[in-house]
Amino acid sequence: MNKRMYIFTLLLLTISVLAACNAQSEKTEAAPPTSAEGAVYPLTVQDELGHDVTLPAKPTRIFAPILEDSLLAVGVKPVVQWSNGVNPPLYLQDELDGVPEISFANGAPSPEALMSYKPDLIILNNSFYVENGTYEQYAKIAPTYVFNNASSDIAGTIQVMGQLLDKQDTAKQAVQDYQQKVDAAKEQLTAVTANKKVALIRFNAKGMFFMTDEYFSGYVLTHELGFTLSDFVKNGAFEVSLEILPELDADYIFLINDGNLGDEFLKELKDSPIWQSTAAFKNGQVYETWDDHWLNGGLHAHEKVIDDVLEYLVP
Repeated sequence: MNKRMYIFTLLLLTISVLAACNAQSEKTEAAPPTSAEGAVYPLTVQDELGHDVTLPAKPTRIFAPILEDSLLAVGVKPVVQWSNGVNPPLYLQDELDGVPEISFANGAPSPEALMSYKPDLIILNNSFYVENGTYEQYAKIAPTYVFNNASSDIAGTIQVMGQLLDKQDTAKQAVQDYQQKVDAAKEQLTAVTANKKVALIRFNAKGMFFMTDEYFSGYVLTHELGFTLSDFVKNGAFEVSLEILPELDADYIFLINDGNLGDEFLKELKDSPIWQSTAAFKNGQVYETWDDHWLNGGLHAHEKVIDDVLEYLVP
């Protein structure tokens, strides 16, 4: 190769390299932003009661009373947690330790009390907040999303949380993991639950009450694990009296003391000869719990209920 041809070839190679570099530079500069927040927000959705909710940016300070369980399922801590005036949800304190409490002992906290925590998103778990006027007050503080009844559809609630907080993948994975746990437990319990009826009795300061299969641990035992709710409860018996116990057609009975507030009524039941004559008592198929996850909704609560049932019933 002569000198002129060599220089010409070198020049072509240099031009090719520069063109490739420029193309790569243009490609990099033209690439869309990868920020999920930038892609998602501002976000406008409609809540379950028909309110338009607009989030200008990704929320970071969330107030979601009684929904802390579902909030944690998508990997987010609230700015403040619900309390009944005595305790917050105790079963969540491993994850919520240090999060301040706000009392609902006398109803929903005042707007002034809530404003001190500077929430940028408020999520309310049922329509009662609209019916009693709280929603209108809270919506002036921050964008406010209201569920019709979050406890009736935990998976749907978590999916909404994922949408609001740009945590869709986390929400989907949480629901899938829970369903796998349900399926595995149901398989272990097949022989136990077959043609067996269950009743759950809740004790609090007002008395003894049957729990239905519509929510909390009642939902888990029936809709998730395969028990059949006692016909007595299905037919509308909600308040428990000693006189009706001989009619109770439950193979398994779970006694749930609400924060030990029902100690007096639990003792009355356990001391009763009528109670001691029931088939479930005689067969040793009565189980007591004081744990508040039996009276809460959310994947964490439901998983703990499943763990308890397996411990009680599977050798």
